[in-house]
This record gives sequence, structure tokens and C-alpha cells, in this order.
Amino acid sequence: MTGQPIPVIIDCDTGVDDALALLFAVRHPGIDLRAVTCVAGNTDVDGVVRNTLTVLERAGAPDIPVGRGAARPLIEPARSAQHVHGSDGMGDLGLPVPRRTASELDAMALLRREILASPRPVTLVPTAPLTNIALLLRTHPEVTRNIERIVFMGGAVGSGNATPVAEFNVWHDPEAAAILLTAGVPITMYGLDVFMQVTVDTPDVRRLRASDDPGTRLAGDLLAHRPTAIGEEPEAEEAGGLGDAGAVCAVADPGGLTTRLLPVEVSLAPGPSRGQTIVDRRPRPGESEIHGGGREQALVDVALEVDVQRYVKLYLDTLQSSVS
Repeated sequence: MTGQPIPVIIDCDTGVDDALALLFAVRHPGIDLRAVTCVAGNTDVDGVVRNTLTVLERAGAPDIPVGRGAARPLIEPARSAQHVHGSDGMGDLGLPVPRRTASELDAMALLRREILASPRPVTLVPTAPLTNIALLLRTHPEVTRNIERIVFMGGAVGSGNATPVAEFNVWHDPEAAAILLTAGVPITMYGLDVFMQVTVDTPDVRRLRASDDPGTRLAGDLLAHRPTAIGEEPEAEEAGGLGDAGAVCAVADPGGLTTRLLPVEVSLAPGPSRGQTIVDRRPRPGESEIHGGGREQALVDVALEVDVQRYVKLYLDTLQSSVS
């Protein structure tokens, strides 16, 4: 690896796959994790702070500041994904209470301080509902002068997961996602279309779970976690998706991602389309634009394809080489 590490700030709702992202960011030599900010999403914001501190502790991370952010979306009530991530947001693994404590600065103040203080423009990686980021952009728009790129996990070109058309992070706070698109900096959308593809096979998960290193073992346990509906039997298969961690892999190794610069907007209307990321892949304008229905849309580097094996290898090598 050549050159200076990329200064990165992760805004998360730690959760299972946010935790996987943090473990990777802490250990990859090409990433300088400057701060982590927390927002309500997969679980309540205090649970997110606790989980984040726990993961950093398990990873053997340096004293990275962690800021508590928004407890609910801009308009909607908070709606957790505990049915996916467990009642504690971390797969109900029974992890001990962390010894670390959060920063005295809240997420807004911490984001502003770390972005403006960085000698090199920061890459901001939101892996959560975008409430904190929207508040930052509206309250402190001057930060955009020192943001190199925003790589956010959210949205979908195809099907959603929170609804048939909306991905959870954008659906949780659609207004915040719409504000993100006006940031005026380069944006990469790492959506469900690539998110769902990057999975680690069972033998590799078992190898991680057998590690003597607490951070590596935690990654294995998280990858093996399975959401189970009432009345369902747990799956024996331990293969698991990297999820949000793929977005951080894309920062460390953008060559594994195929993107296309496309117009994107967020549906804010009530009803079944609310929270949908509408990605315009048409080769030419249609009748709507021809008849005066055109409107300004943000251009976003939308991830359309991912080199699965490249990112799985990158993730496994990063976690395991750091403790070898």
C-alpha cells in the first residue's frame, strides 16, 4: 500500500453489519478512522453508542472519539430493525458493557470539528439513516469544503427491503436522504443491489469464530448471526453478508465497485413509494421531460456491480493479517 491513509468518519447505527464495517475500518492500513458518530436506526441511539464503543474496544482501536447523534428522524418516529439485529442491536451476543465512554461533543459538533481539522479532505461513510448528515449539512454547510466524497450505504436501484421499493436507511428518514443529495460534493450510493451480494462462506466464518483475537472472533460471530422470525428454526448455515462493511471496502479499494453517474431522487410522498431512491437509467429523456415535467436531480455515482470475491478477500485479509 502506498500513499497516506484516507481520513474517514463513519456515521452509523451499530447493528450487526455496521459493527463489521467498524472492525474493518479500524484495521485497514489505508484508512485513518478519525471519528464515529451514532444515530437511531437499527436500535435506539443510546444502544448504538454502547454497541459502537463495544466494537471499538473489541477491535483494540485507538481512542477514537464517538459522538451521540439524533434520537429520531427529522419527521418520522424512530423505527428500529431489532427483528434483524437482535434486541440489543448486536445479535444478542451478550457482550459486556464497554469501559470506553462517548465524547463530550455531540455528533454535530464532533463531525464539524473532525472534518474541518483534517489536513486532507475527509471521506464520510454513513452506514445508517442520514439524519445526522442532514443536520450537519443544514447547520454547518461550511464542512463541505473539506469533504472529498460521501460514500453512503443506502437506497436501491431495484427492490427495497423496508418496503418493496425502499431500502431501510433511506426509508427511515427520507427527508434526510433528500438533503444528502444536495450536499454539493461527490457522492457514491452503495445500495442494496451490491449490498446483498457480498457474502462470506461458512468455512471462513468458522475460521473467524475460532480466532483467539477478540475483534476477529466478534466478526465471525456477527457474520453467523441470523434473524429468526417467531416459530422459525435457526439456520445451521453460518455464511453471512458483509453488508455495510462493503461500503468501507469500497473506500479502501474503489476498483472493486462498478459505478455509473446517474440522476437520483428520493420519493417523499406518502404512500407505498415513500423512501424509494428513484434512479434514472434511461439513455434519453422521456415524454415527461419533453412535455415540461423535468426537474433538477442530483447526479450520484450509483454502484451497479461489485467484485464479490475481491471484497471478501480484502475483508478477511484485513481482519486476519492485523493479528497474525
